[in-house]
Amino acid sequence: MFDAPLEILYQDQYLVAINKPAGLLVHKSYLARKETHFAMTMLRDQLGQYVYPIHRLDRPTSGVLLFALSSEVARLLNELFSAHEVKKGYIAMVRGYLSGSDMLDYALKEQLDKIADKRTNQDKEPQQAITHWATMALAENPEPIGQFEAARYSLVALAPKTGRKHQLRRHMAHLRHPMIGDTTHGDGAQNKYFKQHFTANRLMLHAAQLQFLHPVTGQTLNINAPLDDAFHVIFKRFQWDSLAINPIVFVANALTEKGA
Repeated sequence: MFDAPLEILYQDQYLVAINKPAGLLVHKSYLARKETHFAMTMLRDQLGQYVYPIHRLDRPTSGVLLFALSSEVARLLNELFSAHEVKKGYIAMVRGYLSGSDMLDYALKEQLDKIADKRTNQDKEPQQAITHWATMALAENPEPIGQFEAARYSLVALAPKTGRKHQLRRHMAHLRHPMIGDTTHGDGAQNKYFKQHFTANRLMLHAAQLQFLHPVTGQTLNINAPLDDAFHVIFKRFQWDSLAINPIVFVANALTEKGA
């Protein structure tokens, strides 16, 4: 499934960014002992040198994933992320009509694993979580799904200002517009329908854009990740083809208007 070389979006002597496929883990973990493919080791082998992962994308999420090529650059990039000086833009497909744009400030309780996090305090107070969102397009499916005679969908641009675990998925579910393909917080009937009719057996969440100042050269980097086939099939079905040409421009413009 992950035998092809990783798509490199940007590379210089200091850092590299890839377009991580949905379903690929970033690195080895206790909870994925049986897995054999990881973005970090695949990229290391592809480049022939050690790479340092700077941030993470959940396994089912596709899109821009950033690595440093030295420990010093890794430290500088981590400082940028910690200071919230990196702009992130995502594209997601959610259930229902979510019109307009807004900011959601809704605290989230930290999600801990009973085994991997057994020594961590299980009773932490909810942490602040902020997400800007803006509607890109709306669509309706005339076929009945679950309790509804017809299903409605929204394509939304998302910009998280904080980095809580599963923040975007949990925030969309809180708004009662869960993401398509979200097996934890989503709509099972919708997920089943998409898997059967669109072969979209994935979470419909894509990390479309990272923007930050290069920690060494000082230049502004705007790294964009193209959408995969699962998104393009749905775009064609709902006549969102114009957005497929360059959805990143819409993401940037929509979120900039909200001050994201």
